[in-house]
Formats: sequence, structure tokens, C-alpha cells
Amino acid sequence: MRINTAGLIGGGVIGSAWAARLLINAVNVRIYDPDQELPARLDKVLNNALRAYRKMTLAPVDLRGELQIVDSIEEAVCGADFIQESGPERIDLKQQLFREIASYAGNEVVIASSSSGLLPSDMQQGIKNPERVVVGHPFNPVYLLPLVEIVGGQQTSEQAIRHAEEFYSGIGMHPLVVKKEVQAFLADRMMEALWRESLHLLNEGVATADELDQAIAYGPGIRWAFMGPYLTYRIAGGEGGMHHFMSQFGPSLKWPWTRFDGPDLTDDLLNRVTEQSDRQAQGRSISELEQKRDDCIVSILQGLRVNETSAGQTLAQYEEKLYRISHTDDQASARFSDHDFSQPLQLHSGVVPPEWVDYNRHMTESSYLRAIGDASDALFQLIGVNEEYHKQGFSYFSVETHLIHQGEIMAGEAFYFQTQILGLDTKRLHVNHAMHATGDHRILATGEQMLLHVNTRESRSCPAAPAIMERLKKIYEGQRNLELPVNCGRSIQMPGS
Repeated sequence: MRINTAGLIGGGVIGSAWAARLLINAVNVRIYDPDQELPARLDKVLNNALRAYRKMTLAPVDLRGELQIVDSIEEAVCGADFIQESGPERIDLKQQLFREIASYAGNEVVIASSSSGLLPSDMQQGIKNPERVVVGHPFNPVYLLPLVEIVGGQQTSEQAIRHAEEFYSGIGMHPLVVKKEVQAFLADRMMEALWRESLHLLNEGVATADELDQAIAYGPGIRWAFMGPYLTYRIAGGEGGMHHFMSQFGPSLKWPWTRFDGPDLTDDLLNRVTEQSDRQAQGRSISELEQKRDDCIVSILQGLRVNETSAGQTLAQYEEKLYRISHTDDQASARFSDHDFSQPLQLHSGVVPPEWVDYNRHMTESSYLRAIGDASDALFQLIGVNEEYHKQGFSYFSVETHLIHQGEIMAGEAFYFQTQILGLDTKRLHVNHAMHATGDHRILATGEQMLLHVNTRESRSCPAAPAIMERLKKIYEGQRNLELPVNCGRSIQMPGS
């Protein structure tokens, strides 16, 4: 199911973050919110999202969809392929919004609510085609956290739930269908229990806000990033597993350790929570805290990706899609005509992820080769050697690569490549990639490659397609008067030999 345009109703923290995720995924967005601050909020959130994505992945990331801020619900939803509502958590307002949305939306279009606890059955009441209403509950920041809980109401069709699953999966999320309609769904119910108990502990003077945050951040919170309570407690049971754990610790469920009713929200409690939270912030603005939060989420996701577990698997699959959507045929054609071929091409850039460094925190040899390969892939996409070309049974393979290290780069630091074609014929391509540090532009490494065009079905070399050769020749002719890159053609030898 291809979603070209999404209609967004509500542009607060959640709605604007939905816009960011969708635009990065090449989905056009029409968003309505009567708040006059919407343009400024969108600008801030979009910048935060791009900043986070460019740290998280080496795939080229940009706002590939078209953004329109519109003046009415009708403009936002007419002709949209999917609708996401993110208004205030008031059932009377939700019902009013859904009636208006449904009156303008196409009859088959799924209408999803970002509600964190209201029941979809209540939102469906009295609207046109109620069977397409679902809850699609995301988590903040929506552009980074993959989980989205999908909840159907009493009148929701299975088809609507399937469409929502496909849509959210297609934009890099992890859809979790809640089988039984229940207020606050799954994650928020568990988080609410923790939040209420923490308020009791603070209210009774047992611990401060900062100490309670430490109790989670330095212990169970780390485990929870990849393993929920059930797998955690299974391991706690040792070889006996969950049965042993429950037999040993099950009786404690009857002990009055925790309380599900929250404390009374007195002025004194409110003031203490606020004062302690202010001290925790240490003068940092919300924007600074948001960026620190995003950086830490990115690091966790990258670590999980290396271990191929939980949200890391979602990221790995999503990263493949980001590469695909960054180089569609139309986009490649547009980019090709935009380049100045009298200069080295700057096609690939990124940030060194944690898994690319060694014990000295320096980027490893294999990671340099990976980055050089990515620079070659960016060149291939530009000339039309893309997924469609590969399906026809053709590609370029590396025959020889000469890597020379000239500088140091560490985890979290940004880089870019300058690419120059040194020679070519119908089968061979001689290229040089110079890796530079973003900022001071110092050279970090060079990668000189000889690439061979092959028929992958017959495992033999063959001439490249005429359209590919035409583009390569245009680049080569534009660059042939450039000076040869540093280290070009150099071989390994002892000084003086």
C-alpha cells in the first residue's frame, strides 16, 4: 500500500513529529492546526529530526515529502491517503474532530488517532464509515521511537488495522496491535503504574526526583531498552526460568510494596515536583534537553542494531528503505543534471557510528572500507546503477581498492567524500574517493578503486548499458582537467626503495 499524501490534524509535539517522520519518508504532508505558532514549531521539530537521523544512519536523509500548512480540516484530509489526528485528549473534542474528518475524507481512508488512552469505540460514534477508525498511538519523539500501538474499536474492520500496520511499517515503525480495547492500551498502563509509585515515594520524602530517575536510568532502564519485564525475570529465574522465578518471588505480589492509586495532587506536592525538576535541568532549555534525549536514543538504537535485537532490527530494516527512497530514478535524474562536473562530486556524507570505532575510539580499517563502498554506491545511484538495474542482472563489483589513512576520526564526528572518475571503458571504472572531516575539511583518507561491470546472472564481466556509459562519460569529461587526487596510483614501499 503506497501512501503518497497524509493528512495531519493537530500540530503540537506529537503532530509536528509525525510530520517530520513522514516527510523524511517521502510522504507528502498537509497539516492543519489553528495555532499560529505551528510554522515555528514545525521548523524546530524538523531540524531536530534531521539532526538525529543524520547521526543515526549513513543513509542519505532529507525532507523528501512536500509540506503544506493548510487553513482547514477539509483542506488537510481531502484527497489524503491516510489521516492521523493528534488533537487534545478530550473525548468530546475528538468526536467533533472525527465527525468533520470523516465527512471530508475518502470512504476507504483510514483515520487514526494518536490518543494515548481514549477508546476508539468512543471516537467512532456517529461518524461516517466508522469501520476505518483506529488508534495509532506513538511515543515521543515520534520521529525516532519506532513503537506505535494500534487499537481497533468495536466497529473497526480488520482491513483498517492491516492498512494501518502496513503504513506504519513502511515509515520505519514497529506496529503493535493491541488485541483487546482497553484504556491507555499497553505501554502507558505500565508506565503510569511506575509514575504513580514514584510520586508516592517523592511525596513521602523517601527519595528526590533526581534519585528516582537515577534508580531507573542506571539500572532497569538500560535493560528495558531491549528486554521487557518478562524476559528480564525469566533470566532472573536462572536455569529454572520463569517458573522458578514466579515460585520464588510470586508470594511477594501479596506484599504491599506498591500502590496503584496516585497520591493527592496537593499544592505542596506540585511545588516540590516542579522545584526538584527545575534543579535537575541545571538551567538547560527544553531544546537542549530534547537534543540530549535524541542523541541518547540514537546511541541506543545503534547499539541495538549491531546486536540485531528489538528496536535495532527495526532500524536495520528501516535504514535499507532510507537508502532506497533517497535514490529513486526521478530523484537521480534531477540530481544528475544539478551537478557541476568540473569539480569532484560530493555525493556521500555521514557521522561515524559507535560500532565503527576500535578500543582507541578511532575508526577501524574495515569501517573505512565500508564508508568508501557507500561512496561508490552513491555514485552508482547517481548514474542509474540502482535497485531496478540490479534486478535486470547487472552491477559493478570492486576488483581492487587502495586505502590510505591520513587523519583520525572518532565516533560521533562527521565526514564527507569527494569523488573523482579517473578513467573508464565499457567494462571498467577507475575512481578515487577522498574522505574529509566536516567542519575543518581536513583529509582523513583516500580510497582508490577499480570496479568491473558484471552480469550477475552469468557471473562474468560485460559492457555497461549505454545510458550508464553516457552518464559516466559526461562526469569523466567534466573532471578530466582536474589535478590527479592526492596519493593517486601510489603503491606501498619502504622509503628510498
